[in-house]
Amino acid sequence: MTADTNMAGARGELPIEDHGVIGDLHTVALVGLDGAIDFFCAPRFDSPSVFAAVLDAERGGSFRVDPQLGHARRKQLYLPDTNVLLTRTLSAGGVAEVSDFMPIGETEDVRRIVRRVKAVRGTVRFVLRCAPRFGYGQVPHRAEARDDAVLFFPQDPAVAGFGYLRLRGSVPLRIEDGDAVAEFELPAESTATFVLEVDVDGQDSAPATHDYASESFKRTVNFWREWIGRSTYHGRWRDEVHRSALVLKMLFSAPHGSLVAAPTFGLPESLSGERNWDYRYTWVRDAAFTTYALIRLGMTEETGAFIAWIADRCAESIPGKPPLQPLYGIDGSHQVPERELPNLRGHRGSQPVRVGNGAATQLQLDVFGALMDSVYLYDKYGQPMSYDLWTRLTTLVDWVCDNWRLEDAGIWEIRSGMRAHLSSRVLCWVAVDRALRLARHRSLPAPEARWTEARDDIYRSVFAEFWNEEKRAFVQSAGGDEVDASCLLMPLLRFISPEDPRWVQTMEAVRRELVEDSLVKRYVVRDAETDGFTDPEGTFTICSFWYAECLSRGGDLQQARFVFEKILSYANHLGLFSEEIGPSGEHLGNFPQAFTHLSLISAAFDIDRRLDGAGWGM
Repeated sequence: MTADTNMAGARGELPIEDHGVIGDLHTVALVGLDGAIDFFCAPRFDSPSVFAAVLDAERGGSFRVDPQLGHARRKQLYLPDTNVLLTRTLSAGGVAEVSDFMPIGETEDVRRIVRRVKAVRGTVRFVLRCAPRFGYGQVPHRAEARDDAVLFFPQDPAVAGFGYLRLRGSVPLRIEDGDAVAEFELPAESTATFVLEVDVDGQDSAPATHDYASESFKRTVNFWREWIGRSTYHGRWRDEVHRSALVLKMLFSAPHGSLVAAPTFGLPESLSGERNWDYRYTWVRDAAFTTYALIRLGMTEETGAFIAWIADRCAESIPGKPPLQPLYGIDGSHQVPERELPNLRGHRGSQPVRVGNGAATQLQLDVFGALMDSVYLYDKYGQPMSYDLWTRLTTLVDWVCDNWRLEDAGIWEIRSGMRAHLSSRVLCWVAVDRALRLARHRSLPAPEARWTEARDDIYRSVFAEFWNEEKRAFVQSAGGDEVDASCLLMPLLRFISPEDPRWVQTMEAVRRELVEDSLVKRYVVRDAETDGFTDPEGTFTICSFWYAECLSRGGDLQQARFVFEKILSYANHLGLFSEEIGPSGEHLGNFPQAFTHLSLISAAFDIDRRLDGAGWGM
């Protein structure tokens, strides 16, 4: 997929959707349609930012390479089956191209961004400015020229997260106001190379030479193509499914086996609104659902790594507290304190900009079901259950049996008080149901009578407490009357038949109250009592894909396909999705988001399989 746009005039913060993403399984960078690196946290996903111009064009920092071609068109595309990004600038006076990637498969454990700049047609003049702003833009720095490099030293390395940043170039660099700048001309078919490195334990740097760029480019391309080549998916929407899988893979942390919900922080769920969260952590629910999506593509390695990571979290449980938090740091840290960054104006003025996430201290009962479903599927399609893991999981399931009636913050992490949530109750049922299936299938020791009684009690409670007879639908909370799109998980998790009359009526209520054409709101925001905030929000794309899959499972295949393909039309020019879609089709929320891309894979898989079963051609 490609896109073009005109970039005349003042830049400001580019729209969220006007970005691509590159990564190396440690962190990522966002690259704008104008070729600027607008976002980069290093050396890890959850480290302080080096560049954050997407949150503040003036104070966030960026790495720009600008072809001086006047009024030009811009295009972006990924090399097929890779996360190597090409940004092109096209005009009557010439064509320029910047290739961006983060090398994978190198012996040194150093975070690098390689930028290969090329004049494709005509002689092109370029202006480069690398302007880091360390520690979320709060840490001053000094710059120092050394040989063919400029080194940036943050005043407080402990806050910045590392000792120094190094930029090497195949053209001369100079220092201007603490930034690295260069002006250079390239004749047609010639290139320049720049390598930006984060110092990790003082390891050797890479030269900004043609040979290094070419060799690291080949290694990185081969890595991504070999990885996606393991996919067993060959159905409809293969390109979209594989792009989503490549996005999800970028969000995995290679050292830890964990997965971030999204690689960014502070991007607004409504422009100028307050819903500006930090998603650079591992949500148990999001990671578990992600591994389920990858299992459907025949990829189980990531699930095994995540389950090993989560097994360690289960072993760390504290007596008197729930056995799992909703989220952790990518290294398993329990503390991710939330704070605001008043120095950043926020994306298009959306404040406050937050880092850390207070949801880590919430009770969210649904995480147990998400985890147990992932474990169940990995046991079925990956590796059989180990004794140690089963011992830890039985403790978790016992806790669910004792506590499933507790009120919680729910799947949407509301901040307006605890309540009994439908989605939490259903996923508690999933937790116990999958444990029972595992015990019976693998002949594992378990208190089956106790678990069976708890599972059945949970099941009956859903129908008794969450069915609203007047609305003829399952509702968000016990005794309430609000419809919540998280109910769409009920048939997807096999809690209820998609043909059950109560479910058919619930789908009608969802369609009536939450669906806007093909897009679905998670719930109706009426006031602060709904979730703690009064500002509006966009439609939630994961809910839209859930809706398409529910249509498919209910047998309405052509409508499911129609809705699914309309949702796909809201992807950005590279096939990427953020969390939400705004009223004019703009992307909102952190980007790209695992939840959205995993639900795309799930819906595509189900609709494709059922279309084949019904005899519909491609």
